[in-house]
Amino acid sequence: MDGDMSEQFTLALPSKGAIAEPTTSFLKECGLRVNHPNPRQYTGTVPALNNLNVLFQRVRDVLYKVADGTAHIGITGYDVVQESPTDDLIVIHDKLGYGHCSLVVAVPETWVDVDIMADLVDVAMDFREQKRRNLRVATTYTHLTRRFLHANGIHHFTLVKAEGAIEAAPTIGYADIIVDLVQTGTTLRENHLRPLPDGVIVESQACLIGNKKALKENPYLLETVRKMLEYIDASLIGKQYSHLTVNMSGESMEEVGFKVVDNPLTRGLLGPTIAPVYVARDDRQWFTVMLTVRTKDLLGAVEYLRSVGGMHIVSQPTQYIFMDESPTYKHLLEVLRD
Repeated sequence: MDGDMSEQFTLALPSKGAIAEPTTSFLKECGLRVNHPNPRQYTGTVPALNNLNVLFQRVRDVLYKVADGTAHIGITGYDVVQESPTDDLIVIHDKLGYGHCSLVVAVPETWVDVDIMADLVDVAMDFREQKRRNLRVATTYTHLTRRFLHANGIHHFTLVKAEGAIEAAPTIGYADIIVDLVQTGTTLRENHLRPLPDGVIVESQACLIGNKKALKENPYLLETVRKMLEYIDASLIGKQYSHLTVNMSGESMEEVGFKVVDNPLTRGLLGPTIAPVYVARDDRQWFTVMLTVRTKDLLGAVEYLRSVGGMHIVSQPTQYIFMDESPTYKHLLEVLRD
């Protein structure tokens, strides 16, 4: 297959917006640095994959370009994918680990009697019966908003085309509530709005999408995606782990090994690697133990190793962990076979 890998493919990336810079930073961390020598141009390359070109587009346009086949794969927000569902797309990886935000229903702070969506149902009915008009909702996510409101029993509403900053719509007076993306909630608070706790429509983050037809029909594209996913999965898995090196004394490697694996936190991915240490002027036998632990369990692992005689413990971040195969690629093949 490598002999035919000269065929060129296109990766669409966000050119602006909240996930534009984080996307190139993420790919660089994965070993997939994007070469974009001229910021005025909308093209680039990925040196690690010499048959992959880059096309920079707006976040929403990334989806359209992949859907119509102009680009073969792309990175965009999961909220964008959910807002514009199409059979031409497949979500290859839905959790790239950055660009987290939520699409939420937010109401004015002055609506003190509205705490949950059920309360909003009553408000919509009051608007209909007393004010003789529908509840006005400002949003750019018309598909998701319409579906969510109907699912929650709100049927008398009008979707208002957003004009400028959506958060200002209720203050200006052309909408009653909003549906918009929220990261920290600061902008909502500054505009005297608050999200409803059960008004979360979509939890979103950056995701990798692909053109379903192209992935099914072109084995060379699939091979390129496999290589890309090897880097991405190895990096994402690696971020969850730390590599420890610790010195321990003992009668034998077996004794030291039993001590280390006796605690689930220090059993490593498969087990510890143990090697003898040659120490001058010490009658004890010393060994160096190397193992990989979950970063969230790092302190617990260190404290346990100390308790069984571990000394001089060195921790290093793990850049990549390549499993026996890319789990995301394995899942992709299963989806494409369906």
